[in-house]
Amino acid sequence: MKNRITRITAALAAAALLAGCGSISSKDGGYYTTEAAAQKSYNYDSAAGGTDSSLMPANAAEAATDETAQKIIYNASLSMESTDFDAARETLMAAVEANDAWMESTSVYGTEKDHDRSADYTVRVPVDNYRAFLAAVGEAGSVRNVSENAENITSSYIDVQARLTALEAQRTRLNELADQAETTADLLEIESQLSDVQYQLENYTRQLRNMDQQVSYSTVDIYLEEVATLTPTGVTFTERIADAFGGGWDAFVGFVQGLVIALVYLWPVVLIAVVVVFILRKVWKKRPKKEKLPKPAQTPPPAEYPVKPSDEPKPKY
Repeated sequence: MKNRITRITAALAAAALLAGCGSISSKDGGYYTTEAAAQKSYNYDSAAGGTDSSLMPANAAEAATDETAQKIIYNASLSMESTDFDAARETLMAAVEANDAWMESTSVYGTEKDHDRSADYTVRVPVDNYRAFLAAVGEAGSVRNVSENAENITSSYIDVQARLTALEAQRTRLNELADQAETTADLLEIESQLSDVQYQLENYTRQLRNMDQQVSYSTVDIYLEEVATLTPTGVTFTERIADAFGGGWDAFVGFVQGLVIALVYLWPVVLIAVVVVFILRKVWKKRPKKEKLPKPAQTPPPAEYPVKPSDEPKPKY
């Protein structure tokens, strides 16, 4: 009986060791190394129109489906403005639909009446349509800034694959031991090990699935702002001075308008304050004035008389 338990324990230890060795070998002997995320930022003037990716190669779609290729996640962030917010939004929606993308999140702020609307969009785009989508988005308005990010997750991807392979081998071995178990205690111990292995398998499978989705679908964040006039670029010093004067006048007008609106909102408080001041002034005027007391007469200071020198002769020594 003791020999039987010893053999089962040794088999379980060997299965666990097999999983551990598989995961370690993926870290030390892997033929890919983790690369630091490459980040670049490009600014476009208002007349640029479309945009193009400067990081993603033309064959990125084929590389994403190739099992031997490196696993790279491409993301982008755009900020843009438009004088016609509705038309720009329709162009964005058309670009999403034309490139088989889908909207992950949408947030819209401001009102149409005040012409101060802005929107944040997060779009998931198939990697094979990433470049075309950026070009289509650039036609929606004036692109102010484009930032792209490429993250190489090849090493992590291979590590998860190796762990899955080792865990599947361990599960197969445990199933064989369960078929050979002769006692209930042995069977319960093996089933406990199987439950733990199955949990790890599901966890790593989910991680691998998430990585595949991130590699296959790029994330593009878009910020769209409604403006009265597009932000000028490449202007001269004189034009910048003129814009500063115009902006200062607009700010002053906005301040006065805001002040008037605030006073209209607070008219009951202003009215009460005026009434209180009026009453206080009336009460102050009706108060009797204090009579001024006469000033006491001032006595002239005593006159100083000069001291006459003594006529007596000074003694001689």
